[in-house]
Amino acid sequence: MEQVVRKLNWIYYGQMFFTCIVWGVMTYAYSHGMYEPLDVFSKLGMTVQYFIIIDALITIPLGLYLVKFFKPQTDEKYLKLAGLRILLVSNAMPLGVFAFYWMGGYKSMIWVSAIAAIAMCFSKPSIGKMDKEMTPEDPNMPTY
Repeated sequence: MEQVVRKLNWIYYGQMFFTCIVWGVMTYAYSHGMYEPLDVFSKLGMTVQYFIIIDALITIPLGLYLVKFFKPQTDEKYLKLAGLRILLVSNAMPLGVFAFYWMGGYKSMIWVSAIAAIAMCFSKPSIGKMDKEMTPEDPNMPTY
C-alpha cells in the first residue's frame, strides 16, 4: 500500500509542479511581451473560455467519483484509477493558468484554476483513503 501511495504522490505533486512551470513560463512570456494577448470577447477567446470551463465541469466531478464508481480490489487497479482521478481533477489547473495569461490576465480563468486546485485537495493520496476506498461497502450498514 505504501508503494502505491508513494507513486500516487509523484503524480499528485508532479501535476502541481507542472502547473507552477506553466505559471512561470507564461509569467516570463507575458512580462517580456513575447506574445500578443488574446481578446477575451473574440470568437477564439470565447471558444477557449468555453472549452476550459466545460472541461472543468466534466472532468472534476468525473475524477472525484471515478474510484468510488469502479471499486478497485487490487493495488494495481487502484493505482491506475487513482492516478487517472488526480489527472482528471487537476487538468483544469494548468489550462486555467495558461488561459489566464494568454488572455492578458482574464480573472475568470484563474478562478477555474483555483476550483481545480481545491478539488485536487480531495484527491490527495493517503494510506487511510486507499484503505477506505478499497474496502467493500456493507449493504446492511445503515447510513444517516
